[in-house]
Amino acid sequence: MSQTETHVDGIIKALSNLESDIDSLNLKLEDMKKQLNSKVQKEIDNLMTKTKEIATKEAESIISESKSKAQTESEKIHQKGEEKLTEIQKNIESNFDSAVDDAISSILKA
Repeated sequence: MSQTETHVDGIIKALSNLESDIDSLNLKLEDMKKQLNSKVQKEIDNLMTKTKEIATKEAESIISESKSKAQTESEKIHQKGEEKLTEIQKNIESNFDSAVDDAISSILKA
């Protein structure tokens, strides 16, 4: 064998080793990508869960506050209604005798 052939064989072996190393690195890179994607997806899921929890708590707070305000307003309206009813009943009671007298007077005139 000549010296040139030995150099060529050495270069071929070096290139073959380099190709093997590149293939190995590509496999490791693909594995790292998969691991990174998995970690990213887990983090996204965690953040989504936390976001949903926060949104749910905020919605519950808003609903509770609105319910409380509505209850207070309802009680005010009910109280005003009771006051008006009492006023109407007093008017009826105070004018009942007069209304009966007017009705009797109208009937007797006819």
